[in-house]
Amino acid sequence: MPKPKILVFAPLAGSESMMDQLAAHGYDMVLGEPRWQQPGQGHPSEIAAAARDAVALMGTSIRATPITREVLEASPKLRTVTKYSVGVDDVDVNAATELGILVCHGPTEDNCFAVAENAVALMLALLKKIHRRDADVRAGKWREEQHAATYLGARVSDGYPGITVGLVGLGRIGTRVAQLLAPWRLRIIAYDPYVSPLTFMLAGVERVDYETLLARADVLSFHVTLTDETRMMFGAREIGLMKPGAILINTARGRIVDETAVAAALRNGDLGGAAIDAFEEEPLPMNSPLRGIGDTLILSPHATAKTDTAELRAGAEWAGRSVHCALTGRVPDNVYNKDAIALWKKRFGGVDLTQS
Repeated sequence: MPKPKILVFAPLAGSESMMDQLAAHGYDMVLGEPRWQQPGQGHPSEIAAAARDAVALMGTSIRATPITREVLEASPKLRTVTKYSVGVDDVDVNAATELGILVCHGPTEDNCFAVAENAVALMLALLKKIHRRDADVRAGKWREEQHAATYLGARVSDGYPGITVGLVGLGRIGTRVAQLLAPWRLRIIAYDPYVSPLTFMLAGVERVDYETLLARADVLSFHVTLTDETRMMFGAREIGLMKPGAILINTARGRIVDETAVAAALRNGDLGGAAIDAFEEEPLPMNSPLRGIGDTLILSPHATAKTDTAELRAGAEWAGRSVHCALTGRVPDNVYNKDAIALWKKRFGGVDLTQS
């Protein structure tokens, strides 16, 4: 009898031990083509062909050649699509749920907290005018008045109230951002209709609706996954509701933000600054409206989770455990599409492929 097949559609350097462990359990580990991760170099039909008869798909992000319904339907045996990273916007989650396939992800500490740290760093870079001051000195300028920094926290001496940071999303990343900002004694508000009042209370964050958050925030930072609800949730209308000169931080997903509207707002001064790590199209096209804006904009190559000590390895290890769990008939603890669990149990619950 052939070994159960696992397709690693986007392998990760440094995760070889995890794959060796799965192979030791009796699985046939098949590696995807490196070019599938390069824009314009792959096609879902190629992954679908490779996924035929697979019991699991796993890997890091593969937005260039996403996991479509065609891929998911390629194998009637498919139990799970498991990501090493947090985001699942490169997987057709709705189709997976309909088919009773579990989509699992890796919201590990090293990934989530690295993103949170970078979000705060980007806020500080813009608020403290760090890159502008650096450019001034390099250009022979000195102590330009227009580059005065923003004072963050409340002051007792003169009653200065401090700035307000608005978080869209209070999951693991948003909560960590709030924790990192708390010592600055600024005001933190958040919009997230999917977490409990207790979460807000424990984080020391005021709960508000989205429009209130837009109106009050001096800094707006996105920490949500890409869904039909969050797609393009920030554009010209939302910018019009904000304070003139407010700052935007997007370390979440590119298609949450209308880049054309943001570029226009930066050019006309409606936004005072922006830092963007994720884009509608990646790599960022040379003709993007975001190019050529100047020092009110910081661009980052979708890399805020990358550090010199982790690089998603913890996520890969978690993914390996999750895949083995699903293939032995048990529900993993990191299922993203929980609505699929009931159908999955009917199809695969209790069936251990390592015993067949």
